[in-house]
Amino acid sequence: MTPITLSSLAIIVFAALIHASFQLSLSVLTLLSGHSIGKKTAHRKVLRLMNSFILGVLLLTGLLTTAIVYYANILIDHTAAAERLIAAIVCGLMVGLGVATWAFYYRRGEGTALWLPRGFAHYLTKRSKATRGSAEAFALGMASIIAEIVFIIGPVLAASLAIVTLPDTTWQIGGIALYIILSLLPLLIVTLLVGGGHSVARLQRWREQHKRFIQFVGGGSLFILAAFIFVDRVLGITT
Repeated sequence: MTPITLSSLAIIVFAALIHASFQLSLSVLTLLSGHSIGKKTAHRKVLRLMNSFILGVLLLTGLLTTAIVYYANILIDHTAAAERLIAAIVCGLMVGLGVATWAFYYRRGEGTALWLPRGFAHYLTKRSKATRGSAEAFALGMASIIAEIVFIIGPVLAASLAIVTLPDTTWQIGGIALYIILSLLPLLIVTLLVGGGHSVARLQRWREQHKRFIQFVGGGSLFILAAFIFVDRVLGITT
């Protein structure tokens, strides 16, 4: 395995974990499960709704990542100068997102209210309360990705540009799958915990107690990834 392949895989893994640290999809999934349990919905149906939600997140994340990889393969002139310029632009974007994450990702005050405009936040809350079928939960999962695309576009772009540099199509498909699976880890963990009988309220309290730490780590990780890509791809240390 070449140094460039190793560094590409490192970028994909780190970018996916940063993506996983963003909280909107997890917040909506927690609301969905909490409202369903509160209405005394059968445990099996609650898990079915949660699984459908995750499938919606998985599909849209996969489509977004695959589309960027596809068009990057077509449009990017694979010369060292072009790749370094694009890498530098992505680094700048991630630094900006890191600052934004530290500055206003969570709203001030108690609870885990996010940066979303209040109208859209109320819409997601209302839809999570009204969701009763798998198709609705699936659409809600897709909506949560669309709502947070402003933040997740940074790690998705970083991962996609690393995926393009993998040796062949098989590697690239594997890189996309790796990114998607790792980005879904918090949703899968919460679903497993709820399936095991853990309280949604307890999970929500944990999120509220640690929200500033999650915010700090998310923003700081964007800075670290930007620095790594700058050294690795702009300065060309591994090339």
